[in-house]
Amino acid sequence: MTEKKKAVVLLSGGIDSSTALAIARKEGFEPYVMSFNYGQRHVREIESARKIAESMHVSRMIVLDLDLRKIGGSALTDEFMVPKNRPEQEIAQGIPVTYVPARNTIFLSYALGWAEVLGSHDIFIGVNALDYSGYPDCRPEFIQAFQNVANLATKDGVEGRYFTIHTPLIHMTKAEIIKTGKALGVDFSLTHSCYDPSPDGRACGSCDSCLIRRKGFREAGIPDPAHYAV
Repeated sequence: MTEKKKAVVLLSGGIDSSTALAIARKEGFEPYVMSFNYGQRHVREIESARKIAESMHVSRMIVLDLDLRKIGGSALTDEFMVPKNRPEQEIAQGIPVTYVPARNTIFLSYALGWAEVLGSHDIFIGVNALDYSGYPDCRPEFIQAFQNVANLATKDGVEGRYFTIHTPLIHMTKAEIIKTGKALGVDFSLTHSCYDPSPDGRACGSCDSCLIRRKGFREAGIPDPAHYAV
């Protein structure tokens, strides 16, 4: 029996990363999942990530603790207010205050380190260049640049064992991602998207992430299993 290739999959507990994990499995990779407790206000996502990883029978999951609140600069890691009920047109323009400085660069760097230790040369991340709320580190240009860095900055890269950063969702709409995830058996009731959940864990229903999620399920014609406070 041929041994499966290992892949490190970044899992946040949301729709996109869960679907990326399902795609990695479908493509025949043995997934090793990495999540982060980085001081974000919505720590419920870690619980969701654990449940998703368990439901997909991943080989191993690690959760790294990073205190990005010491840096701040984002509504997710600082005292800024999370924007609510923004019009769709406004969400699609500019970089919102929920942008966490250098987050995907940091996450991918840790994933790269673990991949090299595991003998893996494949990293999956669920970034999306369409419904991405304007985050600069979700663009194809960034992913290509990081892949170049990965192959310049590692022993494996220098010795010709090159890394690939897989972004299977990058050109999908949220509705397409949801349809793909459902077809691959993702249990979306385990996922969490909200930036500002209530103390009992319910999604606020009005932050950018909730609005994008609701629109995606609506356009996909699939019921959204999330529990909303509003």
